[in-house]
Amino acid sequence: MARVVVVGAGVGGLATAVRLAAAGHRVTICERASDVGGKLGRFSQDGFTFDTGPSLLTMPEVFADLFAATGAPLSDLLELRRLDPIARYRFADGTLLDAHADDDAFTAELDAVLPPGSGQQWRRLAAHAERLWEATREPFLSAPTAGVRSLASLALRRPGDISTIAPGLTLRGLGQRHLADHRLRMFLDRYATYTGSDPRRAPAALAVIAHVERCYGGWYLPGGLHQLGQAVAERAVCLGARLLLDQAVIAITRGAGGRAAGVQLADGGRIDADLVVSGVDAQTVYGMLAPHRRAERRLRRARASLAGFVLLLALRGRTPDLAHHTVLFPADNDDEFDAVFGGRLAVDPTIYISAPDDPALAPPGCEAWFVLVNAAPHATRLPPGRARGRASPGGTNSGSGSVNRSVNHGLDWERPGLADAYAARILNLMAERGLDVRERLRWQHVITPADLEQRTGAVGGAIYGTSSNGLRAAFLRPGNRSPIPGLFLVGGSSHPGGGLPLVAMSAKIVADMIGPA
Repeated sequence: MARVVVVGAGVGGLATAVRLAAAGHRVTICERASDVGGKLGRFSQDGFTFDTGPSLLTMPEVFADLFAATGAPLSDLLELRRLDPIARYRFADGTLLDAHADDDAFTAELDAVLPPGSGQQWRRLAAHAERLWEATREPFLSAPTAGVRSLASLALRRPGDISTIAPGLTLRGLGQRHLADHRLRMFLDRYATYTGSDPRRAPAALAVIAHVERCYGGWYLPGGLHQLGQAVAERAVCLGARLLLDQAVIAITRGAGGRAAGVQLADGGRIDADLVVSGVDAQTVYGMLAPHRRAERRLRRARASLAGFVLLLALRGRTPDLAHHTVLFPADNDDEFDAVFGGRLAVDPTIYISAPDDPALAPPGCEAWFVLVNAAPHATRLPPGRARGRASPGGTNSGSGSVNRSVNHGLDWERPGLADAYAARILNLMAERGLDVRERLRWQHVITPADLEQRTGAVGGAIYGTSSNGLRAAFLRPGNRSPIPGLFLVGGSSHPGGGLPLVAMSAKIVADMIGPA
C-alpha cells in the first residue's frame, strides 16, 4: 500500500483518486477551494444555477467504466440524457443547421440547407475521421505518451496509419480537401477549438473529435454537469480516500534523490507520501510547486490554448424553439483566430450558448444561459498571492496557490472597464445574430480568463493548457510520468489532453502506471 497525495480535486485528480483507492492505496486529496470539480464548476444566485465549465459530455462510457470498475454503476447515481440535435449552428448569412445525433438525419439536413452533395462530402470526411480514431485511440489516447517516439513506433508497426494521420496536414487543410461549402468547412474548423487550438495550424487528426461527438453522442445531466464531479468525489471518499478542502498546496516536497515525498500546505502543515499525483496546470507544477527548469522551458515553447470569456445570463421569460446548444458564427473566423492567438479582443467572435431546458436551473418562467466566446489568455504578471479585483464564482479548484507567470500573446483582462465593455459587445452581437435578450436580462455575471486563472490555477486561464497548434504541439504536452521521480501528472494540461473524456482517460493511464497496492 502506497501513500498517495493527489493535488487538486478537479475531475482528473478525483478520477485518479478513485482508481488508486479502489486498488488499495491510501489516498489523500488536497483542494484549495471549498468545493470539488475544478473547471467543472458551478455558480448559483437568486434561484439560477449555471455550469461554469463543460456543458456537454461525450464518451460517457469512459465514466461508466470508472464507476463500474470501482463500485455501483454510474446509471444508479446520475441520469444521462442524450441530446438531439447536439447543437444548432447559425451562419452569418442566416443559414440554420441542426447537428442531429442520427447520421442519416444529419446528412439529410446538410443536403437540405447547404448545396446538394454536402451530405455525401461529410460522409466521406466522417469515414476518414473514423479511421483516424481507430489509428490513434490505443497508441496515443489510451496509453502513456513517448513523444515523437510514439509516432515513429506506429510508423514501424502500422505504416498505413501514418498516412491516415497525415502529420503534415492541418484540420483546415482537411476540410478544404473534402468539403466544398465554406459553411461546412467552418463547422469542421470549430472542432479545433475543442482543444483550444487554431484550425489553420492544428493537425488534421483533430477530426477524431467530430467522430467521437457523432459516434458516442452529446449528453447532458439534468441538474447540471457539475454533478459528475461531485459523484466522482463521493466515490473516492466511499473507497476510503481522504478529501481535504480549503487546503492549498504551496510545494511538492522532495526526499532522497530528489524524489517527490509529499506536499507542503499553505497553513504550514505537511503531508508525507510515497507518490504525488498533480491535477493542476503543468506550468504551475514545473514553475512553482516542483520547479524543473527543463520541463518548464519545454512548456514555454508551446503556444497556450485558447481561453474563454463567459457571460452567465439570468433571463426573464422563455425562448421559443431554443436548442440546448447554439453556435452563432461570424462571417470570417480567420479574423477571430488572428485576434485571440495574437493577444487581442475578437471584434466579431463565434458565440456559443448553452441554454438547458431544465427546471432545476432557473425559477419558473426564466432561463439560465451560459455564453462563451474564444478569448486570448490573461497575460499580466502578478506577484505571488496578490488578490484579484474581480469577484469570481464558487465551485472552483486547484490544489496550488497563485501563479507568478505571464502568457505569451495574452491580454490584460484586469484592465478597468474591459470586461464590462466586452460583455456589452457580446450581447449586441447576439442581438444582431437573432438572439436579443437585452430587455429580458435580470442580471449577468462575467468570468474572464483572469478569473479562471485565479480560481483554478490554469495559467492565463488557458482552458486546455497548451494548444495543438503546430506539427510538434502534441509532443510538447507533458507526459503523465514526470521527470521528477514519484510525481505523476493528470488532467487537461497533460497527456492526452483536455475535455472530460480525455481527462478521465488520463486518470486511468496514471492509475495503471502506479498499479495496485
